[in-house]
Amino acid sequence: MFDYNSFTNAVIQANKELYGYINTHMTQSDLEESSQIGFGGDRTLNIDIIAENIFIKYLSSFGDIFSEEVGSISNNSNIKIIIDPLDGSHNFASSLEYYGTSVAVKKNDEYIAGYVCNLCTAVLVYRENEDVNRVNILTEQFLSSYENSNPNISIFERAYAYPKIALKLKENSIKYRSPGAAALSLANARNYQFVLFAGKLREFDIAASLYINKDLEIFKNDEFLIITKNYSNLLLIKEIIKVDLP
Repeated sequence: MFDYNSFTNAVIQANKELYGYINTHMTQSDLEESSQIGFGGDRTLNIDIIAENIFIKYLSSFGDIFSEEVGSISNNSNIKIIIDPLDGSHNFASSLEYYGTSVAVKKNDEYIAGYVCNLCTAVLVYRENEDVNRVNILTEQFLSSYENSNPNISIFERAYAYPKIALKLKENSIKYRSPGAAALSLANARNYQFVLFAGKLREFDIAASLYINKDLEIFKNDEFLIITKNYSNLLLIKEIIKVDLP
């Protein structure tokens, strides 16, 4: 049986160590591009590799790691751990305080846990089985779980690449932001009218948040992911994104 308590503690410790490194040991060279091309196709920064190594250190004993930076590390277990060790790394490199980490756990090809940490607020949101929890990674104290019952903004990640959809949202008087860290935005979907993620949907970006929000309304195809609390919002955004379909 998968040891949720031990794994959750390991995720907290990995995030705590990365938080500490970022805030006390960062150097200019950490923000430089490495010679490595990540598994997702992006050129990695040195900090991406540092973050990945921290997560591998804490999590590899629980199963096979599948990371945005190096891909699959091994293939010996029925437990797969999908990690994005620095979600929003370009935000991070530009001192835009919206970045974090993402971890999803898959057992026998079925997701069983998801963890997304905001490294700017030190808050980890996670779901194991049925409960969604929030914990401060520095104090390890659980936080009250609350959500905005009447949100008036939405999130549209990668809006810059979809001007037709952006225009349709404007025509429908929908206020949105495009902050640039997909996992963070998706994980907190219950606090917005909706989150729309457009473009290449990679498992590293979406797996943890899909599990955290499995009780919400979700639409996913090859190019778009919508998560919302409100079914009418889901229908509206599905109609709007048709302007960008062939």
